[in-house]
Amino acid sequence: MLEMPLCELPWLFEKKQKTMVIFATFCQRKDLIMDKLKNKCKGPETSSYVNCFQMLRQNRSLVENLFSHGHIKVLVCTATLAWGVNLPAHAVIIKGTQIYAAKRGSFVDLGILDVMQIFGRAGRPQFDKFGEGIIITTHDKLSHYLTLLTQQNPIESQFLESLADHLNAEIALGTVTNVEEAVKWISYTYLYVRMRANPLVYGISHKAYQMDPGLEKHREQLVIEVGRKLDKARMIRFEERTEFFSSTDLGRIASHYYIKYNTIETFNELFDAHKTEGDILAIVSKAEEFEQIKVREEEIEELDALLNNFCELSAPGGVENSYGKINILLQTYISRGEIDSFSLISDSAYVAQNAARIVRALFEVALRKRWPAMTYRLLNLSKVIDKRLWGWANPLRQFSVLPPSVLTKLEEKNLTIDKMKDMRKDEIGHMLRHVHIGLKVKQCVHQIPSITMEAAIQPITRTVLRVRLNITPDFKWNDQVHGTVGEPWWIWVEDPTNDHIYHSEYFVIQKKQVISKETQQLVFTIPIFEPLPSQYYIRAVSDRWLGAEAVCIINFQHLILPERHPPHTELLDLQPLPITALGYREYETLYKFTHFNPIQTQIFHTLYHTDCNVLLGAPTGSGKTVAAELAIFRIFNKYPTSKAVYIAPLKALVRERIEDWKVRIEEKLGKKVVELTGDVTPDMKAIAQADLIVTTPEKWDGVSRSWQNRSYVQKVAILIIDEIHLLGDERGPVLEVIVSRTNFISSHTEKPVRVVGLSTALANARDLADWLNINQMGLFNFRPSVRPVPLEVHIQGFPGQHYCPRMASMNKPAFQAIRSHSPAKPVLVFVSSRRQTRLTALELIAFLATEDDPKQWLKMDEREMNDVIVTVRDSNLKLTLAFGIGMHHAGLHERDRKTVEELFVNCKIQVLIATSTLAWGVNFPAHLVIVKGTEFYDGKTRRYVDYPITDVLQMMGRAGRPQFDDQGKAVILVHDIKKDFYKKFLYEPFPVESSLLEVLSDHLNAEIAAGTITSKQDAMDYITWTYFFRRLIMNPSYYNLDDVSHDTMNKFLSNLVEKSLLDLECSYCIEIGEDNRSIEPLTYGRIASYYYLKHQTVKMFKERLKPECSIEELLSVLADAEEYADLPVRHNEDQMNSDLAKHLPIEVNPHSFDSSHTKTHLLLQAYFSRAMLPCPDYATDTKTVLDQSIRICQAMLDVAANQGWLVTALNITSLVQMIIQGRWKHDSSLLTLPNIEQHHLHLFRKWNQGKRKSLCGGYQGPIECLPELIAVSEGKENVFTSIVDSDLQAVHITQAWNFLSHLPVIDVSLSIRGCWNGSSGEQNELPIPTLATDMRDDKKWITLHADQEYVLQINLQRVQMRHHKGRQDSKAVAPRFPKAKDEGWFLILGEIDKKELIALKRVGYVRHRNAVSVAFFTPESPGKYIYTLYIMSDSYLGMDQQYDIYLNIKPPSISAQISTEVSEAVSHLALK
Repeated sequence: MLEMPLCELPWLFEKKQKTMVIFATFCQRKDLIMDKLKNKCKGPETSSYVNCFQMLRQNRSLVENLFSHGHIKVLVCTATLAWGVNLPAHAVIIKGTQIYAAKRGSFVDLGILDVMQIFGRAGRPQFDKFGEGIIITTHDKLSHYLTLLTQQNPIESQFLESLADHLNAEIALGTVTNVEEAVKWISYTYLYVRMRANPLVYGISHKAYQMDPGLEKHREQLVIEVGRKLDKARMIRFEERTEFFSSTDLGRIASHYYIKYNTIETFNELFDAHKTEGDILAIVSKAEEFEQIKVREEEIEELDALLNNFCELSAPGGVENSYGKINILLQTYISRGEIDSFSLISDSAYVAQNAARIVRALFEVALRKRWPAMTYRLLNLSKVIDKRLWGWANPLRQFSVLPPSVLTKLEEKNLTIDKMKDMRKDEIGHMLRHVHIGLKVKQCVHQIPSITMEAAIQPITRTVLRVRLNITPDFKWNDQVHGTVGEPWWIWVEDPTNDHIYHSEYFVIQKKQVISKETQQLVFTIPIFEPLPSQYYIRAVSDRWLGAEAVCIINFQHLILPERHPPHTELLDLQPLPITALGYREYETLYKFTHFNPIQTQIFHTLYHTDCNVLLGAPTGSGKTVAAELAIFRIFNKYPTSKAVYIAPLKALVRERIEDWKVRIEEKLGKKVVELTGDVTPDMKAIAQADLIVTTPEKWDGVSRSWQNRSYVQKVAILIIDEIHLLGDERGPVLEVIVSRTNFISSHTEKPVRVVGLSTALANARDLADWLNINQMGLFNFRPSVRPVPLEVHIQGFPGQHYCPRMASMNKPAFQAIRSHSPAKPVLVFVSSRRQTRLTALELIAFLATEDDPKQWLKMDEREMNDVIVTVRDSNLKLTLAFGIGMHHAGLHERDRKTVEELFVNCKIQVLIATSTLAWGVNFPAHLVIVKGTEFYDGKTRRYVDYPITDVLQMMGRAGRPQFDDQGKAVILVHDIKKDFYKKFLYEPFPVESSLLEVLSDHLNAEIAAGTITSKQDAMDYITWTYFFRRLIMNPSYYNLDDVSHDTMNKFLSNLVEKSLLDLECSYCIEIGEDNRSIEPLTYGRIASYYYLKHQTVKMFKERLKPECSIEELLSVLADAEEYADLPVRHNEDQMNSDLAKHLPIEVNPHSFDSSHTKTHLLLQAYFSRAMLPCPDYATDTKTVLDQSIRICQAMLDVAANQGWLVTALNITSLVQMIIQGRWKHDSSLLTLPNIEQHHLHLFRKWNQGKRKSLCGGYQGPIECLPELIAVSEGKENVFTSIVDSDLQAVHITQAWNFLSHLPVIDVSLSIRGCWNGSSGEQNELPIPTLATDMRDDKKWITLHADQEYVLQINLQRVQMRHHKGRQDSKAVAPRFPKAKDEGWFLILGEIDKKELIALKRVGYVRHRNAVSVAFFTPESPGKYIYTLYIMSDSYLGMDQQYDIYLNIKPPSISAQISTEVSEAVSHLALK
């Protein structure tokens, strides 16, 4: 380069003290410039400094600060400063215009962009009116720069150079899926703008441009060339015939880790499964990311020293080659070596940053290729780079608190982490000859993440194993060391023989789990091959810590594979049967079709003309409901006095059947159809008259438990169980128990009950059939492929260990699937959560916005749709419906859901996005079904878990509408590691296993309480009735049974029964006799069975309920019921719970905000306080909590009554009232009136002041509660209106009055029935005064005899406030309680002095008059006693009444004594 004269510079300093920046084009010239400046610029006011990238950061910052504050006037720097830091100056000089380009290894001209940027620094807006720029260059370049500066050449695009990388990123993201989209994508780039403006620069001839002005062909050519390149590098799959792109693992990894195309080419060429650490570092060094790093002459000596001193592995290429230099710098970085040269320090930092990323990418590549050894090696190497610590160093070197001398001693003594865990702190201190350091070392040892793993294996089929892996953290948490969230781990299952990974997973152990030593369970499936391998390894490796890993061995020595499954029923080629075969005109009119489909034709005879049990396994959409109807018609024809029971697994399915059958069977056939679910409980009369009962498993289980006392259960002639394959689901045990009990009942009553099971295609139908007593004639198990409408299934895998980004990456493919498979026909998209319905809908709208017709999915007039939208409550739904997209989930208001359903069924909107429950709940077939993700967030385990395979099959089954389509389509979008599993089981049926074991105790308790089981032998026999017993024989390993010999089996079942009975005994439910064989039910067991509670709940009642529990304590007991353990606590809801708790009156444990029970407690408090809930999910969760709360409270009341605890019993009844009305007990009962809030209460307090006095009846004074308001109103609406009309609108007044006028006003009269002296043994009745009188009035003391039974007669009479038209409704008015509730009363007789409850009676709705008898025994010792009768409403706050009964107890009468003695003597004889 030429020496440039600087003699002109001093004139800048002559008159003004200006600042000046001199840009040297490369650092090595800085010394020359400084020398010249010193010589030329003499004087105290000039001081100059240098700034360049080789200086340390702190020095650079110092210079920048000095210059910007004006302490130095001249700054000499490299050209990069013009871009990096905003330091304006009066004058700017560019000294030399040639810069060294590392890529080319030679000097090149400074670009015009750099020149413009540098000159842009001249002139400081706040000080100068103008700036001065000087460029000093060689003579031949002068005109070049003058031209560039004056003509302002356009900026050209450099995009072509990296087109491959960017196109790959878009394909991986899913935004580009074919050539057409890629061509369109290029049109959004600056490259496209410049290609059209200046085609010649980009190699486009003038003629080509004229023929193709939009450059469509040129862009297409570019895309195809790049597509071929990427396909060759295996980064994408490019199908040239269809012009479709699909992303591959390699391409996605490259995009995610920002790895260049050329680097991937290098990897493909050099990377394989058997490379060592040294080879890997050599491969990484050749990455294109490092191409600008060159070897400089002056660095060679130092590099040589670094190679000898710090490189633990060989460095191919040595110091002369750039890849050798990169390798040396990386190893030096890991070894924490000292580097002197500024340029090497800078290069080293760059290498370290990039190498970590590239090694991580290689780790993902190895994991995807399923190479276990290489995966392990690369994960360790990436941690080696992160921690700057070689893998063979002591893991304690990761702690900065330990001095290096101690660490060196540890390595010399060869002390491993495991050894130190077993040593005491003083032992470690002595070995290190440093007594006090022992504690610190010991603490560090226990802070290294460590886990213990236990694996249980269950063969599902002969080729698939389910692994349940329990992971327990075994280390101490320290926020300074581990952070505050969790420790991430990788886990994989490797087959050492075949060197292959069968499953890999990323999981995080949360801080809370470590502190509480909570076990986390992972469940996954792996393939297995015959002959069985000896063992697999499960390896867990920490993602962040060196030396933190664990191995668990899966041994196959004692594994028994299940029996091979029998073949399917072949679908016969029969003539379709016409519906006239039914032989009844009224049945034929129920169907819109003329002929049965092939499956219905084949099963018709068995179902309609025989009574044998039937199991029908057929894919969803085969018309199984018609099969159920055929079996029901058989009962109507042959056994008209019997009942049919149809059990559906969900309330929504029951509702659907009821809506259909109420019209078709009840109205058209005149048969009574009754719904029996948790929401709808008809009275006994309605059930007794019913011909067809439609119910849920739990409800029928609860009802049939007392079959001996319920005649209608014994009248059942057929039990139809829909979706019987759900036996394998968590609700399966209930189905299992129902069928076992039905068989048991029919064997006792000798009246056969026909069982018809309907399910999807099953793998082990024969086992199910054997259990249901079905012979070959009644078993129909068709293939999954035998559908009336054939189904085409596409499965796509998506990578990414995190759920939300993975779901987001599925949006574009889902949109593409709709466009290609079902552009105009109905589409169902299933997602896992309400949040996902919203996100998916909004993403689809965003894709629609780029289309020519964004409202193409709306199939009705926009004005009509706007009229519909006005009626919709949900704001998101309003938006999506306008685009023809509906949303359907439990969080929507009932009316919104109905609107969406009608629009979709009538094809007014094309796309419906629903949560997975809709697959079971409502029958909306569509042409295309998209299952977007097969996992859901399980609140109990706080992680994402897979749907049961039955759910996925059910969703797919919704594809294809028999009346419209000749083919259905299903697109399943899954996590890529699950793709093989779904491929297997979506085409071959899934075997159904029993899950009775987990809840066996509760079901045994029910049978013991019912008297069916009275000994351990009975319990053993009971188990042999179950489906579990069948599967235990067929697939023993699944249930942890080693072999199926008679003795082993007996021992296994005996242990099972012993364990379950012990659990029940510990829960105070049963008592095992002294002979250790007989079993007696206890009160708690009966309560658990009657109220359908888990035994753990009644155990908790026994242990936590006390004689005087306050409402706050009872609320805590209610929230801790085991029934609420499954309430989901979703992502970030612990934080929401914490925020919600701040606004609620009762404090909860601040460390348990992620607990289901704490959430239940908060939801109940918020419900009583009418607090704002943080999100819509909480409203649905509140409904779930309230659904179960009444039955749990009723059980608590029975427990309190059994113990005779008056205070607790009264508080429980108050809690029930609070739950029904949604108010606190201490709130004014006036607040239960609709629309009346706290600020309205003053209206009632001042109602009778001034002119309103004339309106009032007998009551004077302020109104404080509902009875006072009722007394004032006297049934006149105008009186009530006059009280509140100043603050409420007319419509609100009407709602409040409707509530008030429905309130039960009850008149009570009391009498006592019993025997007195002189009554010659006859029973007399004495009236009891109910009006309050003076205690000294002897007339009100009733004389009774001690220790004798009397009956308290209570006559309840309803006082009508107003005349209701028609029959009065027995339902309570409870606007906030989610389901209908019958109004009723608790009658509690107690003695306040002793706080003792004497009797409890529940009374139903009092329509006109009701007479109730309550029997009680008088006290044994004579004296005066005051009993109190509480008449407590079970629905309303503030409507309770209490009456004191004054008893004067005299010594027992002789006749009574004689009768007592005789009865005692008789019982004594009986005992003998």
